Parts: sequence; structure tokens; C-alpha cells
Amino acid sequence: MVLCPECETNLDVDQEEVEEGEIISCPECGTDFEVVTTSPLELKAIEAGYEEDDEEEEESEDGDYS
Repeated sequence: MVLCPECETNLDVDQEEVEEGEIISCPECGTDFEVVTTSPLELKAIEAGYEEDDEEEEESEDGDYS
């Protein structure tokens, strides 16, 4: 059983099926985590600014293709 580091909700993650770099979201608080290591399972919270940067890049790429 893996608990969300933010709100301690059970994340229901199968430790044998996740891969390093995979993104897991908490269904309760909505925080996204990146799997840092699988044995032992270690999660790192993804900062909101990181996601916003990705979205901005996608928007600018879309503009380049039109």
C-alpha cells in the first residue's frame, strides 16, 4: 500500500507494475507524483510550474504548425 505524501490517501499502486518516470495522480488531493525509484517505491511531487511549462510548449508548437 502506497500513501499519498500530501494527504495520506491510499494511491492503490501496484509496485510491480509501475516504472521509473511514470506519473501517478492522487485521486483525493489531485497532486501528481513522478516515480523516482521502484524498489523501494519513491515518489516525488511534480510542481505546478513544471506542468504549466509543458502546456505552454504544446501551445506554441501548435501555433508553429498552423
